[in-house]
Amino acid sequence: MLINCVAYENGVRLTDLTVEEISDYLKRPECFVWVALRDATPAELDKMKEEFSLHELAVEDARHGHQRPKLEEYGESVFVVMHLLEFNNGESNLGELNVFVGPNYLLSVRNRSQQHFVEVRERCEREQHLLKEGSGFVLYALMDAVVDRYFPIIDQLESELEEIEEQIFNKGAARSNIEQLYSLKRKIMVLKHVVAPLMEVAGKLASSRGLVVCPNIRDYFRDVYDHLLRIDAAVDTVRDTIGTAIQVNLSIGAIESNEVSKRLAAWAGIFAVATALAGIWGMNFEHMPELKWEYGYPLAMLTIFLACLVLYIRLKRIGWL
Repeated sequence: MLINCVAYENGVRLTDLTVEEISDYLKRPECFVWVALRDATPAELDKMKEEFSLHELAVEDARHGHQRPKLEEYGESVFVVMHLLEFNNGESNLGELNVFVGPNYLLSVRNRSQQHFVEVRERCEREQHLLKEGSGFVLYALMDAVVDRYFPIIDQLESELEEIEEQIFNKGAARSNIEQLYSLKRKIMVLKHVVAPLMEVAGKLASSRGLVVCPNIRDYFRDVYDHLLRIDAAVDTVRDTIGTAIQVNLSIGAIESNEVSKRLAAWAGIFAVATALAGIWGMNFEHMPELKWEYGYPLAMLTIFLACLVLYIRLKRIGWL
């Protein structure tokens, strides 16, 4: 679906265009065209390919989607893929933003995402002195907006981790904590797979070699690269903390199991003493001592009770009960 199709000249918005008018404005030397699509159909992509003379491999990638973040050069144009990440009710939604950039045009195709970039267009139109740089600055503005939206996600994941850490030493919460930590680990790995390849893209755009479409915007891409470095470092920190928290939970679980085993062993020892004494006096030999004594039974029970009591007190002192 077509969202916007606008022509700009010297940083100033000229007019909204129809798709058929794009090729006419591309012929004007000081003009560039910015088109935004959402969930584009194959027919729409074919039309854009015709209007902008896009490379067929780049169009094929945009059509099929599910690409990793990357940058590919095709002559004087580049094709950039970025991921749009959202977490809703614990579930992750991974959308894509495919951007075709040429010397006098920028075409963005957003797929499987509800995020919009209206504020990016408004920002670019406010900063006319930078918009004069053309499609290179628009690519930077889009990438900067995508990266900035990763910061609330990492903040959210860090908050979830802090909540789990507060429950780590709660008795009986080990299993629940492990499940939450593994769920959080899956989320952080999704973010890692989004950020790490995009760092390579930003690094290429910020390199001294630069690209034809953004020769004067390298410093701005370097700023995006720095933001990605911060996010990547935060992701690694959260991932390491999750690993530590999982080990702590497993250790706590092992300690709790050991405590239960000690209690069971202690009670088993107490009952073993009682069983042994009862078994001895329960043997039916005719000439057993005190077999026919009237106080024999009470004395046997008292002996069993005292033996169990002494053992209980001893085990209590050493912390087994």
